[in-house]
Amino acid sequence: MALIKSVRGFTPQFGKDCYLADNATIIGDVAMGDQCSIWFNTVLRGDVNSIRIGNRVNIQDGTVLHTLYEKSTVEIGNDVTIGHNVTLHGACVKDNALIGMGSTLLDYAVVGEGAIVAAGALVLAKTVIPPHTLWGGVPARFIKNVDPTQSKELNQKIANGYLLYASWFKEEDNKQPADQSAE
Repeated sequence: MALIKSVRGFTPQFGKDCYLADNATIIGDVAMGDQCSIWFNTVLRGDVNSIRIGNRVNIQDGTVLHTLYEKSTVEIGNDVTIGHNVTLHGACVKDNALIGMGSTLLDYAVVGEGAIVAAGALVLAKTVIPPHTLWGGVPARFIKNVDPTQSKELNQKIANGYLLYASWFKEEDNKQPADQSAE
């Protein structure tokens, strides 16, 4: 069962049909919408400021979300994919965006609707990534425009895939262990 911890009078809030991996950690001022999945070794640390997550967001293994005390917040729109081992610190990610594996997004960065941040990118503080663009590198820079329809289809496919994957774990969690006693 995930570690869900209240702090400073804030208790995490969850929408309907969310999947929380057994060793995910969700702390404090965190609110997420419906059908989200928070995967293994992920930490959502809403101890110093708020984390708001839309519907059908998948936050993959090893990711950390945090903020600056009483300054930056984390805001994630709907149908967003946050890849494995991402550090997202006080940034805003709009609907249908994809954040590639191993990326780092720093305070007050904004990732526009349908934008893609390439794996391993470093998005510096206060960077604004326009909608439907691909950014990558260290530090991240504009690479190319992305077709809005293709971007939405890609992100919807990934979001739907993670709904399926989460259902596998929910099914396993609902199974009763077989009686293993010797007769």
